Amino acid sequence: MKVYMVRHGEVDDNLLGLYNLADDSLNEHGIEQAIQLREKIKTINYDIVISSPLLRAIQTASLINVGRKKIILDSRLRERELGSLGGQPLDSVDREDYWNYYSNHQYGTSESVRSLFERVYTFLDELQKSDYHSVLIVAHSGVSKAFHGYFCGLKDGKFLNRGLKNCEIMEYQLTEKPIS
Repeated sequence: MKVYMVRHGEVDDNLLGLYNLADDSLNEHGIEQAIQLREKIKTINYDIVISSPLLRAIQTASLINVGRKKIILDSRLRERELGSLGGQPLDSVDREDYWNYYSNHQYGTSESVRSLFERVYTFLDELQKSDYHSVLIVAHSGVSKAFHGYFCGLKDGKFLNRGLKNCEIMEYQLTEKPIS
């Protein structure tokens, strides 16, 4: 099955370099990014759209859904829970370590990278068992990092620069994993 992973369009916190504090809606630039992406993907034949339940992802999914397919919300695709980091500047933590899968450092009350990846991996393992041929996923930077880990491996565990930019799309091939 083809899986198209899309990160939502820009919100003000992205522009300001902050960890999201609220369930923000797309800003004007984010709306324009989604409209431009819609034009780029209009030839993709997908069966369904699965989106994070956060507003910025739902708005992006609605704007790019040129095929007018059903949109399903799945909470496993929500962004990494930020806890006490919400609203803080991105550089308030060691971002390299914050996105290191192998780090044991706890940043405030935020969700660990491992927990985020496990949640996304569970989603992908379940999706693999479905009858879809092609799926459009709309989620977040952290989720796109987990997708990268799932499809490309954990390697050195450093995921800071392995996520998608706003309204960037990545195609993956989801195949059955061999039974160990």
